Amino acid sequence: MTKRIYISADYDSENGDTTVVKTLKSWGTDNVHKVDFIDMAEVVSGSIVSDSNCRPCDLKAEFNRQINASSAVIFVVGDKTATRCAGASCSRMWKPWEECDCTPYKRNANGSQQCKNPITCPAPIDGDVGYINSMSYLQHEFEQAKRKGKKIIIVYNSKYKKTSWLPSYMADFEDKAQPFWIDSPSGNTVGDYSFIKKELGYE
Repeated sequence: MTKRIYISADYDSENGDTTVVKTLKSWGTDNVHKVDFIDMAEVVSGSIVSDSNCRPCDLKAEFNRQINASSAVIFVVGDKTATRCAGASCSRMWKPWEECDCTPYKRNANGSQQCKNPITCPAPIDGDVGYINSMSYLQHEFEQAKRKGKKIIIVYNSKYKKTSWLPSYMADFEDKAQPFWIDSPSGNTVGDYSFIKKELGYE
């Protein structure tokens, strides 16, 4: 049975955790692992950002939809994850609409524009996490996965448990977070497929 898995990670080209994402996705391209991975980079590069007026709140709403359609969410934690704050600049939560502006996604050169949401209302307790918020993209994804009761898997981009890397909002999952990389019998560093397979219920 194919499972749809959402991956959240730091995609910084120099200091991010894309090696883990590439390894995970490679496991989903054959007939053995049977996993359908949906990673944040695909969401960000998809049709939603073709809109020249795409804002951080639009991305968070899309993350909600993709997480809702997934059976599990894998969070990759690297040494920079806890300090990443992309998506956290929204001031609509505490300022009146006429005083709020933001920069359309990846269009910083064009400057900021008036907030798109003149009217807001609280998100329902039993619904999605409100997409107008001052959380980073990474925290928003984590809170949405928790809110919707998704299977949460946390891996460190390391061969060792790096609890100091864990963002404060993931503190309750410290005991469950595991290193992603292991040494193979041949001495190579490889992804711990056995751990991921077990967590996804493929045993």
